[in-house]
Amino acid sequence: MSSFIHTTAQIGNNFKAGENILIYQDVKVGNNVTLGNNVVIYSGTEIGNEVFLADNVILGKLPKLAITSTVKLKSSLNPLKVGANSSIGTGSIIYRGTEISHHVTIGDLVTIRENCQIGEFSLIGRGVAIENNVSIGKYSKIQTNAYITALTIIEDYVFIAPMVTTTNDNFMGRTERRFELKKGPHIKRGARVGGNSILLPGVTIGEDAFVAAGSIVTRDVPARKLVMGIPAKVVRDVPDDELLKIEEEE
Repeated sequence: MSSFIHTTAQIGNNFKAGENILIYQDVKVGNNVTLGNNVVIYSGTEIGNEVFLADNVILGKLPKLAITSTVKLKSSLNPLKVGANSSIGTGSIIYRGTEISHHVTIGDLVTIRENCQIGEFSLIGRGVAIENNVSIGKYSKIQTNAYITALTIIEDYVFIAPMVTTTNDNFMGRTERRFELKKGPHIKRGARVGGNSILLPGVTIGEDAFVAAGSIVTRDVPARKLVMGIPAKVVRDVPDDELLKIEEEE
């Protein structure tokens, strides 16, 4: 096996890499960065200091859309940015146009599409799929095999349990009206969504709300309320001792 590093790539001090590395033009790599085997870093990608990339990671991939895709790309996408002290697990793919903040942990087999924002100290679990134009705040946790649809907003300190599914199209690909109404869920600060729940398009999950496991959320959830069921309904208040504390922001 052999590696290729383009002559225009800027590589920092104490760079460590495995075999079969491909680094294309104008890539910027900070100090103390470690790469596993078979890592591909596409043109323009910027990687901060103290970043770890496991085997088979692909960074800065350009999207290639199907002819029938409803996604519209900008004429150009900004380079992918990966913040300092972040870690990206085996087999993960992150597209160009996305920005990963510092101290972010991304598990194995994660896909993050273009034009996404991932806030500092957030955790993206194994096998999570994050579609295009998603915003995720700081200190949020998205666990194994969750599906985050395009146009979703997830604020700070949010917890998404395994197998949660978010949706953004009430018409499921039929009628032209879907284009003007297409919208992902908005999950507000400190909210928690239990395992295997489904959030319908455009619903808002209020601050510190709690969605019980297995629920189907068809309408907005008030702040600091616990909902459950199919469809999800308010059951009670979230106890005071479970509310997000102010000091957790520091």
